Amino acid sequence: MTGKIIKGIAGFYYVCGRDGILYECKAKGIFRNKNIKPLVGDMVEISVLGQDPPEGNIDQILPRINTLIRPAVANVDQALVIFSLYDPKPNLNLLDRFLVLMERSGVKAVVVFNKMDLAGEEEKDQYGKIYETAGYEVKFLSVLDQTGLKEIRECLTGKTTALAGPSGVGKSSLTNLLMPEANMETGAVSEKIRRGRHTTRHSELFCLDKDTYLMDTPGFSSVFVDEMEPEDLKDLFPEFGPFQDSCRFLGCAHMGEKLCGVKNAAREGRISRSRYENYRLFYKELKDKRRY
Repeated sequence: MTGKIIKGIAGFYYVCGRDGILYECKAKGIFRNKNIKPLVGDMVEISVLGQDPPEGNIDQILPRINTLIRPAVANVDQALVIFSLYDPKPNLNLLDRFLVLMERSGVKAVVVFNKMDLAGEEEKDQYGKIYETAGYEVKFLSVLDQTGLKEIRECLTGKTTALAGPSGVGKSSLTNLLMPEANMETGAVSEKIRRGRHTTRHSELFCLDKDTYLMDTPGFSSVFVDEMEPEDLKDLFPEFGPFQDSCRFLGCAHMGEKLCGVKNAAREGRISRSRYENYRLFYKELKDKRRY
């Protein structure tokens, strides 16, 4: 029988079978031997071992459309990368790391800023401009008073969407709002460190409507951009493309070169300065890691 993994906890995988029954499954040892781990979102073949309670074994993982590492999920159509406008203010370095990972995985990213009820128009314009100029769809939301919720629902319809972002920005609260029966645990932002406590401890897939699935995922306080060549990083910043023809050298890294179209665009404000500076930082991280 085929089914979709909707949750994985402590070596058990919960598979929604084509019969509509949720089976608690173990993965066969062959996956461990091949260093393959089933992921939430995987379509799988299972052997049913019993119906009371429903149990089975995962025999085969069907081909994946895509895979994300942070969060660790498979077969997603898009990711809502959620950060708050205020309390805590958005960490643009971490946001850009998430976007690089989405670009590298070939997953469309939609940038969502929550807690717009706590911020003014100046903050909305500032952050909206940065990411709209970079080519991303940007949405503003207030889970508290449900402003912008209609637009989020429309964005989710007919797709499998992963929620990604740090803790304390409202991912679980949004899931509860969209699907109250999910009953996700939510946590207040720590007064001392001004970041959220980790409330989601595993990735889980929820069916919101026909062909509409939502994955709530653990929050991450850091994401390291690795496992790629430094020279490939520039292709993961989509706004660089139109300016690369103005670079003097083919394959320009947009770092120390004197005649660089991307550097000039950042200097003139046609590319966000924060995005460009984060690119430089990620490039140096990759260079240093490769050296050692």
